[in-house]
Amino acid sequence: MSQAIEGIDPAVPPSGPGCVECEAVQGWWVHLRRCAQCGHIGCCDTSPEQHASRHFAATGHPFIRSYEPGEEWFWDFRTEEMFAEGPELAPPQHHPADQPAPGPRGRVPSDWRDHIH
Repeated sequence: MSQAIEGIDPAVPPSGPGCVECEAVQGWWVHLRRCAQCGHIGCCDTSPEQHASRHFAATGHPFIRSYEPGEEWFWDFRTEEMFAEGPELAPPQHHPADQPAPGPRGRVPSDWRDHIH
């Protein structure tokens, strides 16, 4: 995935440091994913609300990229295929390094493992 790919816009920055929908309701997530087309940040499928997958279902935007420090993989929802590399996306490449996973700090319940998929 090193050339122009339909469904990926390298110029679009991420929507923010956390899951858009979880932030709106003061929720929490396990890991974060970034839509490679519009920059929407959503929570992963292990998270209680699975907003990254819901974003794909609502928009059809096919690719996400991990928004975790040290992870650069892409996922194609249509083919359920992972790619170890792809085009450089607009910064930042991951959530703030001091933001824990699960996160954000102060909103993760002590029994969080009982709420994950």
